[in-house]
Amino acid sequence: MFRPTSAYSGISVDDVDAAVAFYGGVLGLSVRVLASGQMAQLELPGSDVPVLVYGKPDHVPATFTVLNFVVDDVDAALDDLAALGVEPTAGGEWADERQVLRGRERGMGPDIAWFADPAGNVFSVQQQ
Repeated sequence: MFRPTSAYSGISVDDVDAAVAFYGGVLGLSVRVLASGQMAQLELPGSDVPVLVYGKPDHVPATFTVLNFVVDDVDAALDDLAALGVEPTAGGEWADERQVLRGRERGMGPDIAWFADPAGNVFSVQQQ
């Protein structure tokens, strides 16, 4: 029977140092560098499960959301991220069908806004 003792997720980037600077320096997450320039581990708020960030020379950004950050107030999070120089992307694939305000989509689930990290991977901020 399949019985893993733990699990974690991983995302590739083209520049681990840039990812560490963004996730740790800009977003303020706890980041532990495992192999300088090769791998890092993100400690996510409210979770004991880390996310491995690894360098991949032929990295292609994910076309889907790789990380979802849950916040109490999407508008406050948008203000905070804008102050850090992080602006939302145009919206998800259903942007024409949803109400989009400040990069935030509403009406089809949680209020959510999408962003990209320096490697082009998509992450979201959402209010449940």
